[in-house]
Amino acid sequence: MEKVRWKRKGSLVAALLLMFFIGVSSEKIPVVMDNGLVQVTLSNPEGEVIGIKYNEIDNVLETQNEEDNRGLIATDFKVIVQDENQVEVSFTRTWNISLRGSLAPLNVDKRYIMRRGVSGFYFYAIMERKEGWPDVDMDQIRTVFKLQQNKFHFMAISNDRQRIMPMPEDRATGQPLAYPEAVLLTDPINPDLRGEVDDKYQYSSEDKDIRVHGWISSDPPVGFWMITPSDEFRSGGPNKQDLTAHVGPVVLSMFTSTHYAGKEINTEFRNGEPWKKVFGPALVYLNSVSSEEKPLNLWEDAKRQMMVEVRKWPYNFPESVDFPKRNQRGGVFGQLRVHDRYMSNRLMWADSAYVGLAAPGGVGSWERDSKGYQFWTKANKRGYFSIKNVRQGDYNLYAWVPGIVGDYKYSANITVRAGSNINLGVLVYEPPRKGPTLWEIGIPDRSAAEFFVPDPYPTLANQLYTNHPEKFRQYGLWERYVDLYRNDDLEYTVGDSYHAKDWFFAHVTRDVGNRTYKPTTWRIIFELKHLNNNGHYTLQLALASATDSDLHVRFNNPNADPPHFATGTIGKDNAIARHGIHVNCVLAMLFTAANCSDTLALAIMELFSSS
Repeated sequence: MEKVRWKRKGSLVAALLLMFFIGVSSEKIPVVMDNGLVQVTLSNPEGEVIGIKYNEIDNVLETQNEEDNRGLIATDFKVIVQDENQVEVSFTRTWNISLRGSLAPLNVDKRYIMRRGVSGFYFYAIMERKEGWPDVDMDQIRTVFKLQQNKFHFMAISNDRQRIMPMPEDRATGQPLAYPEAVLLTDPINPDLRGEVDDKYQYSSEDKDIRVHGWISSDPPVGFWMITPSDEFRSGGPNKQDLTAHVGPVVLSMFTSTHYAGKEINTEFRNGEPWKKVFGPALVYLNSVSSEEKPLNLWEDAKRQMMVEVRKWPYNFPESVDFPKRNQRGGVFGQLRVHDRYMSNRLMWADSAYVGLAAPGGVGSWERDSKGYQFWTKANKRGYFSIKNVRQGDYNLYAWVPGIVGDYKYSANITVRAGSNINLGVLVYEPPRKGPTLWEIGIPDRSAAEFFVPDPYPTLANQLYTNHPEKFRQYGLWERYVDLYRNDDLEYTVGDSYHAKDWFFAHVTRDVGNRTYKPTTWRIIFELKHLNNNGHYTLQLALASATDSDLHVRFNNPNADPPHFATGTIGKDNAIARHGIHVNCVLAMLFTAANCSDTLALAIMELFSSS
């Protein structure tokens, strides 16, 4: 085995090292990248990461992981670039018709990059379908690393979501709950965790917040971090929720999934549709401190490195022509304002609006898009926005404004070219309404977090979320409804009830025993003191989540049959059981009063009148 090293001015640069046999077939001989800081071993030609050597740890990965517990397996290996500053290697798999029925109809190119002076390695993948290839569904596209379970015990997702985690054995000996992911820890190795619930969905985050997460080993003090400087390649927009890390210890980089949305956001291809997309690059970053330092300094350092990577995006070092550099991209900027004559006679600023470019489609279609790229930014208080580093292509511009009902879509398609900087000027959003607001419950912010979220059962709590702003991530909250409304269902009296906090966050069914569930009927009681017999009154509901629900609406006559309005069965992903406060696709409807059969999280209810 020959070690290729680089020298500059007579001194050895422990920069980059690629190991392989010279003049011998590379089949089944691992590929090793080493820059003097981290050593990464890749299976050949499969392209799987099978070893990461760092500091005093020969392999931070769990060596007991089954070999068949892998993902897309490559068949060919190639060195793309190898010099004193960088190594990039490629593992590819090419599909042909003879593989139909045995492998997904995709060409796959898995790339790994190691750079001089960077304590870690970058990875990205290029997936492609040729025109005419067979149908395929991809529920999830992700990268997963399973770390040594005897070393990595402390997980950090954000500044306020960090904790010592249970061991895999604790889940095996625990009490299963309503679904396999949720387990009550009855006899954990760490006695401080006894009586807590562990569920991987409790550690989900919104894509806009998934920038750095990982684990810390205390002996030796080493951190393993997933850094994602951009989410342009993720699906569903900035509020799409997904997994980050969980017991294993496992670190995930989720690119697409149907979590918190259902099959509406499945990456599916029909009728020979062609497609090509680059996922990543992301950075696996490793760091260490001395035994005298605080282990949490590793988290602080990981955040600093994350900011370094964000400033460097888009990277200029990936060698694939499918990943455009900064000078091959463009930008779009402008100002968004809101015109709602029932709120103000003047145009209002779209304060903190989310503005983004996504594939052309209908209003709100970006929430269901999983095939294209998306580029989002948050406007300032005056609605000014600037979307930078956009790939060349045709887009629609979409937006939504916290506190304002509905979705905005710019009327024309936008074509971004290399070097273009498109000024859209002042854009005006006119939200959907039929007249002045008579009453309103909740805030139109694509979330049900402002409603009443109960405390968990003391025996089913995760202490991480005690006195935490995301208490909705506790297990079993949906069952608290029956405790609070034992005999009668929720009633809300406009003018007497205390706004959103008198409204339970989830409209759930009532458990009457023997695995039997009955619909619950919620009533809103209000008086129209000045009834206009010649006008129209409209109730607008925005549903933050729905799961196998058939929402029936009746007014004045609670026994009206058929109801005055019914949705039919809607919703295919149980965000409430997954400890979310919204799904990706917010359902907006116009009708009058409320009653539903299964599980709903209500984002807002608002009554309009018009003459």
